[in-house]
Amino acid sequence: MTDRVKCYKCYRPSSSCMCEHIHKIPTKTKFIILMHPKEYKKIKNTTGHLTNLSLPNSELFVGIDFTNHRVVNEIIDAYDSFILYPSDDAINLSINHPYEKEHQRKKAMAVFIIDSTWACSIKMLRESRNLRALKCISFSNTKLSEFKIKKQPKDYCLSTIESTLTLLKLLNRWKIEDIKEDDFNNFLNPFHKMVQYQLKHIQNPLANSIRFKKKRKLND
Repeated sequence: MTDRVKCYKCYRPSSSCMCEHIHKIPTKTKFIILMHPKEYKKIKNTTGHLTNLSLPNSELFVGIDFTNHRVVNEIIDAYDSFILYPSDDAINLSINHPYEKEHQRKKAMAVFIIDSTWACSIKMLRESRNLRALKCISFSNTKLSEFKIKKQPKDYCLSTIESTLTLLKLLNRWKIEDIKEDDFNNFLNPFHKMVQYQLKHIQNPLANSIRFKKKRKLND
């Protein structure tokens, strides 16, 4: 019989709980993960929640229009806030410091990360006027995603947790963070374990987690 009990930390079935693999990284930067409701519905395989659990200084909110979201607006006011989004005028952290001069930073940094498909991300930004007003940051990427159970829209696209790791490394390069290499090496542990687990069950169609609908007889 399939184990339907859920872990209410990682939101996966208890039989495939990923909590023991999570490696938490304390950060000076605050991270805010904005998850589209469609991603929340398939939360078992989304990496936004694993990212949230891996970063103690982070929060996760589900929605589409965050214009009047009280906590989101409080964070925007309290921090020097950026949004990770590849707009034409985004600051490319692979080659540029997020501030022209370090002394320009007067508040702690906050980064908003959208956990959604590209199409849904565009809608979230279009409807959230407060997010549209934020400074955009991006990075250059040539690495293929390791999310083997999900097809990315473009070769250069990464999952939320992979994008966050890249961002953390770049913030480290610019001396905004001070994270040890071992922490970077272990950050994707729950992601890798999740992908391995799903691949194992895809390759074994008779696994308990795979359920088939019973065929109806023609005379039913």
